[in-house]
Amino acid sequence: MSHNNLSVLRATLRLYIAGDTPAARRALESRLKIQEFAGGIEIETIDILAHPEEAEKAGILATPTLSDESATPPRRLVGDISNIDQVLDYFGYYKKDGGHDHS
Repeated sequence: MSHNNLSVLRATLRLYIAGDTPAARRALESRLKIQEFAGGIEIETIDILAHPEEAEKAGILATPTLSDESATPPRRLVGDISNIDQVLDYFGYYKKDGGHDHS
């Protein structure tokens, strides 16, 4: 397996949620916005109630958690991910328009 980041066109993040709660619904809405604003990001959703082994394997202790498990150690945001600019900055991504609005 190659570790050459130049060959990776799409980044994959994981969004861990726990069932159908208000926090999970907000996280899923934010997931769609993140994917809309940042080209090339795929976000896999894992419901830890349906797949507890995935949460255990990843060491997820709270939800919602957005995780980039390609980083060592994994980079994670726990809780509210509705501030799209903050989420993109944290994970090192940029909006499709080529930058951030600094006005």
